[in-house]
Amino acid sequence: MSKPLIGLTPGHNTESQDIFMRPTYMEALTAAGAIPVVLPLTVSQEDCGKLAETFDGFLFTGGPDPHPFLFGQETHRNCGNISLRRDTMETALLSAVMKTGKPVLGICRGIQIINVALGGNIYQDIPAQYQNKKEDGKFFPIAHSQPCGFHIPTHTVSLSPKSRLAQICGRASLQVNSMHHQAVRDLAEGLTACALAPDGLIEALEMAGYPWLVAVQWHPEYLREDPANFCIFKHFVAACPGR
Repeated sequence: MSKPLIGLTPGHNTESQDIFMRPTYMEALTAAGAIPVVLPLTVSQEDCGKLAETFDGFLFTGGPDPHPFLFGQETHRNCGNISLRRDTMETALLSAVMKTGKPVLGICRGIQIINVALGGNIYQDIPAQYQNKKEDGKFFPIAHSQPCGFHIPTHTVSLSPKSRLAQICGRASLQVNSMHHQAVRDLAEGLTACALAPDGLIEALEMAGYPWLVAVQWHPEYLREDPANFCIFKHFVAACPGR
């Protein structure tokens, strides 16, 4: 059996209009046994359907903030850069892919755009909009935008015991990195939170009624030395058998 082809949604430089891809995504998928391919940014709905038929799995990568209009909100003053072309491409692609039942993995922006595209919403700015969970009279000032390199984990996440993600990782908790100022707020119908940060923020979600859909807020591609984090890629690729 040949290696599965995994389509990755591209990065977008909104000034030059160039598309790009961080090599760490490609390296993680290659190490897990797949052939990663960067997808085009400008595609029609019909083209999205063709892409969904052609590739064996899809990775929705990190990137800029989803436009708040996608979930019916005005733009918060702390909202970051926006790529309307990515918003359009990724929402259309997700719809086409889910009609095929093919595996979907989301990372960072990926978890947010998946939730938004399916009808949920996000915190546009965590420091301004999210009140840290309080336990025993103490707050948890988690560094969601970490001050150190991406390969260094900075906080833990607790995994739901019966979730697909817990089965994949084989652990009750993970040490993760954190490079985001937005996060999933209200889940779309059909999605379930399967990992939480110590301050209560949703860090991962999955869809029980779909063959394979997992999305995480952290960047496991930078944490491949940790077997539990690398297992996310291995299980994703294993769910995308080649032809």
